[in-house]
Amino acid sequence: MRGRLIKSFLLSATMLVACPLLAQPAQDTIDSAFTQLPRTAVPRHYAIEVTPDAAHLRFSGKVAIDLDIVEATDKLVLNAKDMTIDSVSIRAAKGAPRSGTATVDAEAETATLAFGATLAPGRYRLDIAYKGVIHQQANGFFALDSKAPDGSPRRSLFTQFEAADARAFVPSWDEPDYKARWDLSAVVPADLMTIGNMPAAKTEPLGNGLKRVTFQQTPLMSSYLLFLGIGDFGRIKTMSGNTEVAITMGRGNEAKAQTALDAEAQVLTYYNQYFGTPYPLPKLENVAGPGQSQFFSAMENWGAIFTFERVLLDDPAITTDAERQAIFGVQAHEMAHQWFGDLVTMAWWDDLWLNEGFASWMASKTTQHFHPDWGADVDQVESREGALSIDAYSTTHPIVQTVRTVEQANQAFDTITYSKGESVLTMLEGFAGADVWQKGIQAYIAAHKYRNTRTDDLWHAVEGAGAAGITQIAHDFTLQPGVPLIRVGSSTCSGGSTQVSLTQGQFSADKPDGKPLSWHVPVRAMTLDGKAATSIVANGSGRMTVAGCAPLLINAGQTGYYRTLYQPDQIAALTKAYTKLGPVDQYGLLADNLALARADYQPMAVGLDLLAAVPADAQAKVTTLALEEWGALYELFEGDAATQARVAAEMSARFRPVLERLGMAPRKGEPVLDATLRPVLIRVLGRIADPAVTAEARRLFQDPAAIPGSLKSAWLRVVAENADAATWDKLHALAKSAGGAVERSTYYDLLGRTRDPALAQRALALSITDEPGPTISSDIIGAVSTLHSEMAIDFVLAHLDRVRQLTDTSGWSRFIARLGMESQQPSTIDKLDAYADAHVAASDRKPIDQTIALLRTRFARQPRLQAETKAWLAAHGS
Repeated sequence: MRGRLIKSFLLSATMLVACPLLAQPAQDTIDSAFTQLPRTAVPRHYAIEVTPDAAHLRFSGKVAIDLDIVEATDKLVLNAKDMTIDSVSIRAAKGAPRSGTATVDAEAETATLAFGATLAPGRYRLDIAYKGVIHQQANGFFALDSKAPDGSPRRSLFTQFEAADARAFVPSWDEPDYKARWDLSAVVPADLMTIGNMPAAKTEPLGNGLKRVTFQQTPLMSSYLLFLGIGDFGRIKTMSGNTEVAITMGRGNEAKAQTALDAEAQVLTYYNQYFGTPYPLPKLENVAGPGQSQFFSAMENWGAIFTFERVLLDDPAITTDAERQAIFGVQAHEMAHQWFGDLVTMAWWDDLWLNEGFASWMASKTTQHFHPDWGADVDQVESREGALSIDAYSTTHPIVQTVRTVEQANQAFDTITYSKGESVLTMLEGFAGADVWQKGIQAYIAAHKYRNTRTDDLWHAVEGAGAAGITQIAHDFTLQPGVPLIRVGSSTCSGGSTQVSLTQGQFSADKPDGKPLSWHVPVRAMTLDGKAATSIVANGSGRMTVAGCAPLLINAGQTGYYRTLYQPDQIAALTKAYTKLGPVDQYGLLADNLALARADYQPMAVGLDLLAAVPADAQAKVTTLALEEWGALYELFEGDAATQARVAAEMSARFRPVLERLGMAPRKGEPVLDATLRPVLIRVLGRIADPAVTAEARRLFQDPAAIPGSLKSAWLRVVAENADAATWDKLHALAKSAGGAVERSTYYDLLGRTRDPALAQRALALSITDEPGPTISSDIIGAVSTLHSEMAIDFVLAHLDRVRQLTDTSGWSRFIARLGMESQQPSTIDKLDAYADAHVAASDRKPIDQTIALLRTRFARQPRLQAETKAWLAAHGS
């Protein structure tokens, strides 16, 4: 490696003198919370020094831990990973140091410290000197490489500790229940910027081109929230009230960060008001890093959020309008964590959803508040559908789940935690009422700040604010898995009102044996000419009276987490009146009925009739759903060229006029949703080789630099999918010459998107070379799997050790599982099963078992779906 930015981060740093402690209560662990460590000691304060050697991917460290021994013991057990411990000693408050020995258990990720004598209960200081590894995937302490503005290489260092990787940075009680205060210092090259959770308290020049940066002490917080960033950074900032907000990024990218900074300042003001407890740290910044991860896009480190550049920087050369909106959404999500997760933290990973489901819900609420024209209300329904699709299989799990291993903690960051969590919170807010709900949240935060909680603490706070009965509903939806099914009985209209009976069962995609579960289901219903009514369907049945006599809509507003099965005449009436519904209900009704049809609760024709009812001028999010559902029908007939051609003709007839109306290029001042719909139309019509779209893609590819940045990835996706060898080589050359990290990763991803099997093999071979970079390689493999799933799995199994080096350890099991999700080959099931038997503990198989269940169901359904869809197409002519 060359240049000043990647020279070795040399030598020593000294122990910090602790800053005055902030005014928070001492943290007591929740003794009944699960722990992998003995409850013999509780850490109160850490003082850490680190000395990184970036060029050689290693670092040395020292830590002094002030702790209380609460039970007499002759040894201490704490977490340590990928490190060697050089020395350890302990001393009581007024005693002499006692040297100890350290035994590291790599499999358990622990270190046992023995001192040759019993340590009585009391306050102690534990000193440890150690050495660790700097990784090249985003786990623990890690390095990301990029190019400086002059094209020279540069290396930046960051940390990522959730769920269980703080132990790779410092020997520690690395569980969320062990909150402590943290002092941190680092010795770094004098010309680099260093970022921590808190502002720097002092910077000391050390000579020889080095400096020591010492940060202010943190509040009480869990170990996974600690952060350190070191690099050739730029930084832009502003004030939001009394808080400095900032975006830190690779020097030269300052202009690309303004969109994120504006969002950060706007959201912070809103959250201070909504939560009722002001943000307590003096600064809040978001640190952008090049590269990517299979496990996460951003991380809510308190006061120093980390986000990959591709979801934080607004690059006019490549950022789409949807990605620009996502900058706001990701910021809103991570900033919500500063309260839900950082200030108040779950006691153990069983309740992870308190962090992630809540932040997802809050981000949607905030986006809708500030940008109602973006369609976040419809996006929330899309998120719910993603959860329902997973939750309908027997391999699902409850929102509040059982986590007992590190791998299970990593796997807990899934669709159920995020999207079902968000959807259930949306439903519960509707049940409580927005004002009561907010009052309960404010009470919860005020009562538990700087502490750990469990899910019931939230329900008790909301019920105490006035939402009587919410705990029972919440328990039903968070403590058991699955999807309620509301069956609509016959309805009658009398005296201007509709009476209807409802029964509750369970919706299942794979029809497991056993009695359906039972829920208390809040149901909101309305006729198209009346007001909404609400009721709780409990003990399996209920009746409702709804104003009006027009077609009856169950789950009006789509805030409920359940599926609705209508009588044939009822769904026929709603199909006829489809255009009278608002976008949220159009989206929900269509998605619901296609899911019911695919799962054999009703004929496929019911869902297809609704799909055909989507008007040409539907709201963009509804058009997107319709377009993607037609695309799914196209893929259903893979290998049946005649039927695929029939579906493709239907898609072109329906959606090419929409694209022609919008235009092939952006229009100045156009509605936001037009700008986000256009690339979806281009991508899906390109997938079916629509002649007009593919011709325009070929024309634009003659000069890729001239393609508008907001459409570049869409047009190049069409080019890549239909590429020949010469076109693929040109894309490869563009990838190698790309300047920006985001643009570069986009081009390498495109190399894996080709339909040509020989070119897909070339992309796979490229992925395990050093050329793409360690965080991009696995993305190429994932791209190949979208069209060549079996090929990607075979390649990974043949190069297992090399691919594992190029994949986050936190996301490995899900990475393997995702490769099989688009497979059209039953043999994939046996390959995934054999891999799991050989390499995965029985307790950690969930992601692979979920993919296997999905594939088995897909292959079992396929003949029926093909036959019913063909019959429908024949009946409906051209």
